[in-house]
Amino acid sequence: MTHLLDIHAGATETLAPADFRWPEGKRLGIFFRVALEAWSDGAWPSFGPMGNPLKPGTPDLNALGWVEYGARRGIYRVLEVLERQDIRCSMLVCGALAERYPDMLRRVADAGHEIVAHSWGMDVIPAYLDEETERANIRRTTEALEHACGVRPIGWISPRATPSPRTARLLAEEGYEWHGDTMNDDLPYLVSFGGRNIAAFPGGMEMNDTPHAIRYGNAPRQMLELFDDWLEYVRRHEQGAVRLNPSIHGHVFGRLSGIGVFETLIERARALDDGWIGRQCDGIRHLRATLGQAAG
Repeated sequence: MTHLLDIHAGATETLAPADFRWPEGKRLGIFFRVALEAWSDGAWPSFGPMGNPLKPGTPDLNALGWVEYGARRGIYRVLEVLERQDIRCSMLVCGALAERYPDMLRRVADAGHEIVAHSWGMDVIPAYLDEETERANIRRTTEALEHACGVRPIGWISPRATPSPRTARLLAEEGYEWHGDTMNDDLPYLVSFGGRNIAAFPGGMEMNDTPHAIRYGNAPRQMLELFDDWLEYVRRHEQGAVRLNPSIHGHVFGRLSGIGVFETLIERARALDDGWIGRQCDGIRHLRATLGQAAG
């Protein structure tokens, strides 16, 4: 059913088959994600670690420094964990970082991690943009990341995972293979806009360090309880394929207080005999192969 605010209005959706399984025939798909965020020049986060926002219009340098930690320090600790655990993940990256930290982004891409476009900055939210401005933002972000990383991104997740009603169509027109701007399903599915198609990869905020630890004040280690509870339920009651997107930010769990929990999550996921760990692009390509549909 479609309506005016349907993110895929006018498109045809093709769901994964009932017997869908992840690569290697695994039932549990686990996609670790790391976000490297930035704000446009002259902008700053509307929230930070202090909890008491400044007066409207006052530059919050405390919050800016807090976020900058992710690209300056946190990402290198994250990369060490991923290398030690021998896994590749999806990295959500704002285009502004391509100008500020190109060498860091090249290192991320060279390590085999997927570069997922995350708009130019966290303040550039598609829901606020008209079509011309949104298309320009997609192109600017895409070109900057490709120039810095040597790899053109094929996946996009907007700030807040909040699209406009036209975002999916514009991304398809710009050659993107998947987007993560929805939480409306458990498994990815294909979306066709006439001669163009793009996959939707629904996510969730159940295991995301920013709302978990910053907004709600939970201890990092409680993330492990969430994982264990999820695993117990899906093992006992879910019959089909499932997915989980444990997500951290370089400036949140990239710090010493959270990085150990991130590594423990990876270790628990790797120990699953019915689990498959991969990048979101890998999951989408597997879905396309299952459905017999190529990108484009």
